[in-house]
Amino acid sequence: MEYTNLGGPGGPRVSTLCLGTLPFGTRIDEAAAFAVLDRFHEAGGTFIDTANTYAFWEPGATGAESELVIGRWMRSRGVRDELVLATKVGALPDPPGSAWPECAEGLSAPVIRREVEKSLRNLGTDRIDLYYAHIDDRRTPVAETMDAFGELVEAGKIGRAGCSNFAAWRIEESRGAAVAAGVPDYAAVQQRYTYLRPRPGADFGVNPHASEELIDYLGTRPELTFTAYTTQLTGAYTDPGKEVPEQYRHQGSERRLKVLAEVAAELGATANQVVLAWALGGEPPVLPIVGASTTAQLDESLGAVGLRLPAELRKRLDDVD
Repeated sequence: MEYTNLGGPGGPRVSTLCLGTLPFGTRIDEAAAFAVLDRFHEAGGTFIDTANTYAFWEPGATGAESELVIGRWMRSRGVRDELVLATKVGALPDPPGSAWPECAEGLSAPVIRREVEKSLRNLGTDRIDLYYAHIDDRRTPVAETMDAFGELVEAGKIGRAGCSNFAAWRIEESRGAAVAAGVPDYAAVQQRYTYLRPRPGADFGVNPHASEELIDYLGTRPELTFTAYTTQLTGAYTDPGKEVPEQYRHQGSERRLKVLAEVAAELGATANQVVLAWALGGEPPVLPIVGASTTAQLDESLGAVGLRLPAELRKRLDDVD
């Protein structure tokens, strides 16, 4: 495993792959989830990502399932202090079963204070190392949200705050409010990002693909760690049984997939591994959140650690229109 610092040189040290746990406790049962968590930990993985919403849309689920599984695993293994734990607030339907995202709980101070206590109980811990604003909330002033996160940092309940699925200008507005109030600003930004580019006008709802503006913004702010989800397109790069998502289906993607396959063959790697290496070595560098339902899937992702793309191969990948 390789490591970096979250939120700049003074931040906590984290593995350069983060384990995403969205289906744990719902589509992936506890035994399988524990096996993946064990393998990630054995490989030196320290960074684990969850949310208070995973996976509320599954039959009978509440959104707490992933946090609860992680909490039980950490207690059974005694490894809490070896991990950097991230969870999220703001996207859970309120009340349960209501329309989403129209009725997402949002990022008001009362919601943040209430939900952090629930997540701490679910995870069986006294602190959350990175607490994300899960989706933007235009109803709540950013100053209120940042003040609430600042209170949690001061109380020792969270280490740092981050944001997910925000436009670049909203991140800057939020960070400005934090500076004005004298509270910590965001340390990380989480966004959908992969090698394929979305077609013009593609709709991802409240979970957008990182825009060129956001990438440019993050490239000038090394104090913000860029964590990316769906980097492997949930297996569509390598699994012939999975289709490339509709938002990425256009002729440019066909050309990119062809070059990706050529580069993978030259390196003796899988397309998934090349995509992860492309992200890890990019500008700005990306810290991918990898999902896995089996240890074999996780092992494939772990194989990308240390894989370096020669400059000419990266250029071939990047230059495809």
